[in-house]
Amino acid sequence: MQLQQLAYFVAVADARHFTRAAELSHVSQPSLSQQIRALERELGAELFHRSRSGTTLTDAGEALLPLARRILADADSARRAVAETVQLRRGRVRFGAPPSLCASLVPQVLRAYRARHPGVDLRLTEGGSRDLVRDLEAGELDLALVITPGSAAADPPAVTPLLHEDLVLVSAAPLPRRRARITDLRDRGLVMFREGYDVRETTLAACRAAGFEPSYAVEGGEMDAVLAAVRAGLGPAVVPGMVAASAALPSTPFAPPGLGRTIALAHGRDLPLTRAADAFRGTLLAYLREADRTDSLPPGTRLLPTPDPGGAAPIG
Repeated sequence: MQLQQLAYFVAVADARHFTRAAELSHVSQPSLSQQIRALERELGAELFHRSRSGTTLTDAGEALLPLARRILADADSARRAVAETVQLRRGRVRFGAPPSLCASLVPQVLRAYRARHPGVDLRLTEGGSRDLVRDLEAGELDLALVITPGSAAADPPAVTPLLHEDLVLVSAAPLPRRRARITDLRDRGLVMFREGYDVRETTLAACRAAGFEPSYAVEGGEMDAVLAAVRAGLGPAVVPGMVAASAALPSTPFAPPGLGRTIALAHGRDLPLTRAADAFRGTLLAYLREADRTDSLPPGTRLLPTPDPGGAAPIG
């Protein structure tokens, strides 16, 4: 079994067509078909149903596909690990974070890392924590800042808690009290994030724990849309403290015990971090410790004790 044969197999599985797969693989269609047949002979099973209308996977092909993707990903990781041996002059870090962190904390960390390792390719993915966890599980990200707890995955990534962040209530006009209570949200039309935002889930859980279901003035927005709706006077919204600090909106903290979330650094459990990704992790931790020392952490956050990398706990 050869890596190239597996690559051709995955190409056909994705394209559902031998000729199209050959074009995408920059190889002649007869050569690709020959390699697929050789792979089928070695495995002792047909991998595709071939017909004039297209190509579909057999049961054997369905079983092989996730394994083939993983083998190719491992081979790619091996190539990158070798390429990164010269003082991190080359390499790649695929990093993900929620929108609120991409607009606040993340740019400073990226800047610090770029200054140390200008030759490393940085790829940023913005998304909700559950989406980022899925990307980690699929091997599409090396590291991600996520909000815990994340999705209940079968093989969850490992997480290192980094920061506690307060959630606050923003509104078009200041509230009469200096501290908000969860019960203040009862019978008020909230501006609510779309499903998939951890702030939405945290807010719903807090309201339900207080014995009520919140009502919505509008729901389904991304971060910018939620803030715009609050400015327009549609209703208040619960948002991260880092977002509120830059939103130019009246914000009210919640009365003790407050409402907050834990920001953690997550990585996949199966593969060790590449040198470039491990250096990124070190840069992030160093940045946070220096910010804590100089009292310059983002507003509404506090640094949590950081365990050794080997002590990271599973998410979920």
